Amino acid sequence: MATLEQIRDFLSLKRIAVVGVSRNPKDFTRSLFREFVRRGYDVVPVNPGVCQLEGRPCYARLSDVDPPVEAALLLTAPAVTDSVVRDCADAGVPRVWMYRGAGAGAVSRQAVCFCESRGMSVVAGECPFMFFRDVGLPHQWHAKIRRWRGRYPR
Repeated sequence: MATLEQIRDFLSLKRIAVVGVSRNPKDFTRSLFREFVRRGYDVVPVNPGVCQLEGRPCYARLSDVDPPVEAALLLTAPAVTDSVVRDCADAGVPRVWMYRGAGAGAVSRQAVCFCESRGMSVVAGECPFMFFRDVGLPHQWHAKIRRWRGRYPR
């Protein structure tokens, strides 16, 4: 489980890649992407099938991003996450957040082990919306339920 310190460290950064953001403007990944933009982050979309998202150039791989990012939020399927974390390591990205709202999300045990073996900081699971201030009621309730169940990061 990730710690609050790791989460706060990740969210304190300003240049973050969002890997796996959808080309569908109504997809949840786009909502999360927009929220980072709204909060003043320099967000870099990464999706090999798209040239531009939300008016920003979109990159096929993290290693293509210049200037480099400080962290990567992965919104990928677990099987894809395994290769993306290798790209993170090759690109020198020291912090990775594997998104999870429900189900497995982007989390892959193999990818977590890979990151840890490389000394990368990993938030394995969690939804960033739970840790933003002034978010909508569903995200506030999600955090409260996690606290009540003892599953909220400490």
